[in-house]
Amino acid sequence: MSVTEQTATEARPNVTGAVETSDKVASHLHPEGSFNVEDHPMPNGREEIWRFTPLRRLAGALEHRPSDEGAAEYQVYEPEGIQVGTLAQGEAPRGSVLLPSDRAAAIASAETPQALHIKVPAETVVPEPVTVTVTGAADKRSNAHYVLQVGEFAKVTLLLDHRGSGVHTGNLEVLVGDGAEVTVVSVQDWARDAVHLGQHEAVIGRDASYKHIVVSLGGDLVRLNSNVRYAGTGASADLLGLYFADAGQHLEHRQFVDHNAPHTRSNVDYKGALQGQDARTVWVGDVLIRKVAEQIETYEINRNLVLTDGAQADSVPNLEIETGEIVSAGHASATGRFDDEQLFYLQSRGISETEARRLVVRGFFADLLGRIGIESVRERLTEAIEQRLEKAGV
Repeated sequence: MSVTEQTATEARPNVTGAVETSDKVASHLHPEGSFNVEDHPMPNGREEIWRFTPLRRLAGALEHRPSDEGAAEYQVYEPEGIQVGTLAQGEAPRGSVLLPSDRAAAIASAETPQALHIKVPAETVVPEPVTVTVTGAADKRSNAHYVLQVGEFAKVTLLLDHRGSGVHTGNLEVLVGDGAEVTVVSVQDWARDAVHLGQHEAVIGRDASYKHIVVSLGGDLVRLNSNVRYAGTGASADLLGLYFADAGQHLEHRQFVDHNAPHTRSNVDYKGALQGQDARTVWVGDVLIRKVAEQIETYEINRNLVLTDGAQADSVPNLEIETGEIVSAGHASATGRFDDEQLFYLQSRGISETEARRLVVRGFFADLLGRIGIESVRERLTEAIEQRLEKAGV
């Protein structure tokens, strides 16, 4: 059976513990995916999935062409206990999780002849993060595709660290085995002229946990789709994000949680700060609760802190519910400036206005920073946030 045929298999049993595996998503906000680039026409900006993205700034990222020679350097740190290799197109498990939902993801798949394959055997605990560092070259285009395959009851953290310049499209598909614990941290710390489009997709096994953390600081334009679905009951997903847009930057994050199995859980929590003229952030979250997904729990929230005039944050939470037999489901969104009461409280205790504002921003991000389990990354991000506040005089 081919990869396409595997992902197209339909199974819709209406019994406790069932998993709905049809590739035809019932969501109104997500078109049917395809590996064929031509099935994803060049967007014009009127499409729902592209209406927030400034297409003129994509710098050719949607042109169907291979990577330029020397477009990016890839460094992989392989802790003991893992297996690293490659997967050709159509070679399982590549393509068993990710079905490209837009033109960029289809191009990244089609133009990556050999995907990086990271395999963690069953019951293996990897003590250090597996690290993939991508350093792009200026004025060049690169495509990438990664597959993380984690066996039953294994535990691992993967860090994707994006640096440098250029135009990059990258896919990640994650297979989380039953009872496994997987954390993925994706850092976008590009130079200011870079463009990055990506799709990250995970399938979570029975009683497994998956944490996906996105941190976007650099780049001219970054647009990431982070999606999950379930392969068994008891599975849990946490999708977390932290972003800080400076003048002229466009940072766009989209999440889709497909509750296609009963007794599953999800939590989406994204926070962003904006400063400077024409700083723009977009967050679109969507949770689909299918008919078979009884007794699930889900919540999604996005909060934005606007630090200066001239910045704009768009926040669009969505819930699509096809069954009423759920434990809880909710969503929230908030965008605002500094809390005057917090500033007054701090200043009344002798703290200057500038330092008070910095303390508020630090507190705003503190929870998410604390949930990044890699100390070196946490320190690096804290320093980067401080530098931005210093630059803005906040």
